[in-house]
Amino acid sequence: MAREVGRVAVPDPGARLPGGFWEAVAVWLERPQVVNKRLCGARVEARRSAVLPRAEACGLRPSAGPEPEERGAAGSRAEEERGSPDRGAGPRPEEPAAVGRDPEGPGGRRARGPLAGDSGRPRGPAGWDDAAAALGSLWDDFSAGLAGCRADLLAFLSRSAAGSRPEAPLDVELVLRTLVPKAGPRRPPPAPRREVVVQERWHADGVVQPSPSWLGEELPARLARWSAQSRKSDFSATLSLVPVEQYSRTYQALKEKYRGLVKVWPEVTDPEKFVYEDVAIATYLLILWEEERAERGVVAKQSFVDLGCGNGLLAHILSNEGHPGRGIDVRRRKIWEQYGPQTRLEEAAITPSDATLFPGTDWLLGNHSDELTPWIPVIAARSSYDCRFFVLPCCFFDFAGKYRRRQSRKTQYREYLDFVREVGVACGFHVQEDCLRIPSTKRVCLVGRSRTYPAAAEAELDEQRARYIRSRQGPPSPAARGTAHPDGRGAGEAGGPWLPGFQPREKAEPVRNCAGLPRAFLDRVVLQVAGLLLRGRPLSPGGARSGAVQAWDGGESRALAEVARALDTETLQRLKRECGGLQTLLRNSHQVFEVVNGRVHFRDWREERPQERRPDACKTRICWFFAHHPDGCVLPAHRCPFAHGPGELRPPLTPKKKQQLP
Repeated sequence: MAREVGRVAVPDPGARLPGGFWEAVAVWLERPQVVNKRLCGARVEARRSAVLPRAEACGLRPSAGPEPEERGAAGSRAEEERGSPDRGAGPRPEEPAAVGRDPEGPGGRRARGPLAGDSGRPRGPAGWDDAAAALGSLWDDFSAGLAGCRADLLAFLSRSAAGSRPEAPLDVELVLRTLVPKAGPRRPPPAPRREVVVQERWHADGVVQPSPSWLGEELPARLARWSAQSRKSDFSATLSLVPVEQYSRTYQALKEKYRGLVKVWPEVTDPEKFVYEDVAIATYLLILWEEERAERGVVAKQSFVDLGCGNGLLAHILSNEGHPGRGIDVRRRKIWEQYGPQTRLEEAAITPSDATLFPGTDWLLGNHSDELTPWIPVIAARSSYDCRFFVLPCCFFDFAGKYRRRQSRKTQYREYLDFVREVGVACGFHVQEDCLRIPSTKRVCLVGRSRTYPAAAEAELDEQRARYIRSRQGPPSPAARGTAHPDGRGAGEAGGPWLPGFQPREKAEPVRNCAGLPRAFLDRVVLQVAGLLLRGRPLSPGGARSGAVQAWDGGESRALAEVARALDTETLQRLKRECGGLQTLLRNSHQVFEVVNGRVHFRDWREERPQERRPDACKTRICWFFAHHPDGCVLPAHRCPFAHGPGELRPPLTPKKKQQLP
């Protein structure tokens, strides 16, 4: 494809260019799913450098190339590869040509034009099992086509090396990658395609090979944004431990199978988020375990115990898919009643001790397991030599109490993940990290699949674990000295706690949603925040007004910190003590406010998407804007879901009857 598809300006306030551009291109090559949502991901199979046939061989003349400062001396890698026997045809110069940046500099390589490929098999003897051989075979075929005077494409590729010595070979870098489309609910997914960096023809199917209009309108803007951003990440790549193709197929199948749960979800939590998040986690584990069975040469499916299982959906899905196991949580949930007898869920508190070991279990799971998170590697290690673990940390807990930060150079999340990894290593596990594809900001998991020591060294390693746990707590208190066992497993009677001071969650979860605060107090805070957003413009409490929609004052957007400074200390402390803080109150007042990226503003109901509502779900509360905003409600009465005055009020909703799972 040799024509320009789009052009966009690249702002560079941080002086990231030109290195940032090549980093942005690498995002497109290695993670195209972040911009093309119809892809599940990509896998880079092979890389190599090659020599492009000279344009003069076809009577062509390269067009103007980059400025001299964009070119540098070729690195030793390019010089060595130029003399290798498997390179494409081309004269070898006496000195290396100036064709790109130092490969060890920013970006490490020079872009070689838009990269595309052929989904067919190579015609040479090499098969697809050897990616490097396949790439070489494809390049041989492609070079032969260029040498056959494909003038337009060869001229396009030759621009990147224009300005070098005429007799110098034109170096390009080749990348062979596999593009994995997403599976769809009503259509089979396109087959994964292998793609090479440049292609002679461009067949836009809109999925694996996007259309030129999409490339011109969407991709350049993304590349421009990535160019000026740092790609450095403290976390591993998404789904690095499982095959992306298999994940896509399995996830789509499980999503279709369990999507009915969304309609009958009895909890107050968001069913869309929690159902599909647990489906994604179950997908990951099922594939991880399938690969483990293949590696170990076993057929029996792994058993599991989900500690702190919460709504129990993960345990329900894994059990339904043939894995024997159970979930344990300190508090029973309403949804448990609807899973059926095949799903084993237990209401019990877990205190790490000899009484809470699981010697016959293959895997211990911790999905947002709170205070049990750092203990799960310990419990797994002491349950049996063959027990493995999977944890998805969320809230930050140490062995006893909240986790306290010890490093300021890392984010708290990164530091806590490193702590949990450290626990796993101290317990004798090879710990791997991966990033799940779930709708959550905390999506990094840690997996312990094997040990770093032989089974005969178990006693010695257990001493190491006990010393590590004690080292996290400092010197014991006088009371603890009388109860702690020298090996850190607890004192006196069998089954004693391994560490004094550990407190499991309370069975009754405290309500922190403003329900315990007086209505008058909450209304006063809402009016204070509203007045701040309206720049001190007087409100009209109790006075129903209907202003002109065209002149409706949407107020300002204010940072949460700025709003907090406008409130008195006693009010802030009361909010934090009773309902979790100011942000919780504002989020719960969703009829009035929106909180996005740490800033609060009025909700504009003109921008809300229309939703299907039960007839008796509307007009059950007075419209706050109609009653308090100086310009009234932005919507006419017949469109507003809230009552414009007492005359429109309806009785509150009657509770729904309990529905059963299909």
